[in-house]
Amino acid sequence: MGQWIHLTSADGFTLPAWEARPDAAPRGAVVVLQEIFGVNAHIRAVADRLAARGYLAVAPATFARVRPDVDLGYGDEDMRTGRELKAAVEALPAPGVLADIQAAIDHSAQASGRKVGVVGFCWGGLLAWRAACLLEGLSAAVPYYGGGMTTADEAARQPRVPVLAHFGERDHFIPVDGVQAFARAHPEVQVHLYAADHGFNCDHRGSYDEAAAMAARDRTLAFLDQHLA
Repeated sequence: MGQWIHLTSADGFTLPAWEARPDAAPRGAVVVLQEIFGVNAHIRAVADRLAARGYLAVAPATFARVRPDVDLGYGDEDMRTGRELKAAVEALPAPGVLADIQAAIDHSAQASGRKVGVVGFCWGGLLAWRAACLLEGLSAAVPYYGGGMTTADEAARQPRVPVLAHFGERDHFIPVDGVQAFARAHPEVQVHLYAADHGFNCDHRGSYDEAAAMAARDRTLAFLDQHLA
């Protein structure tokens, strides 16, 4: 259903993105933000499933400024590589990768002619939160287990669009007390905790939890339908 396209950011940088188009006119558009493993099979599948639901989905390669064509698995070496690439992107001068996400939002709006939301996973969840607070042209944001978004600096940001956030109670990367503090600081954000570990939505990982993934999927689709369609 999907194919690779290229996006151009405001500074002229060109990056690849996986674009999945629905069979009929889009009901809306969703930018899908990767984990630290690149636009791999899992992220492409998320985009394809959103297209099957009727949304134009675009997954920009947010590692492209530091390394092209990143497609990692979930082993220890992949994890180390992904963390190094994330650190390199986070160290870029502002606006850094946010410019590429803005390019994906702008393309999605133009290509669909409809409202645009963003869904992100792990590091992509953090980027989805930042996009909700800082970027233009969004109507909704859904971070999944956004690594770092419950820290004091990130929680101090104010979202400009409705946000639905998913976290796992057994996530050793994101302590529950931090999630609860984030929820208290942002009563306007819909925060849901699941009896699951980090990465519970990814059926390519040992931490996949079908019950949590399906509950979060249903809430996400209802949220997108409410704010985009």
